[in-house]
Amino acid sequence: MITQATAFMLILLLIGIIAKNQSLVVAVVALLAIKWIGLGEKAFPIIQQKGINIGVTIITIAVLVPIVTGQIGFKELTEAMKSTYAWIALGAGIFVAIVAANGVELLQSDPHITAALVFGTILAVAIFNGVAVGPLIGAGIAYMAMKLVEFFSTLGS
Repeated sequence: MITQATAFMLILLLIGIIAKNQSLVVAVVALLAIKWIGLGEKAFPIIQQKGINIGVTIITIAVLVPIVTGQIGFKELTEAMKSTYAWIALGAGIFVAIVAANGVELLQSDPHITAALVFGTILAVAIFNGVAVGPLIGAGIAYMAMKLVEFFSTLGS
């Protein structure tokens, strides 16, 4: 008998295949394999608890590769800083890092928000070829929006 969770994952697999989204397909197959070989009870809590940090670390490694290979050095950084777009990128990097920090806490503490964010990310990955960093930054944006709602709610009281 197929459980609701497995049916949901199989639908996501189908969406990933139709959308030709390799990341979603690999993620679903990996998670189903872990579940079906019986390692889920031990692996899933670790993946859920540490997965975001591991993923961020892997992304950080990928971003640093051009530096370690010598493709980007101090000369390139100095040249880039003469560009308006580089300053915009610097500000955007700072902004999303701060926003995402609040998102980590929200993802860990509120399962209702997590479900909506994860579903939104799945849709974006599957349909719009998005990248699955969405829950983290999405949670950070949601956190900021919630704080704004709280702030304006207290003004009206």
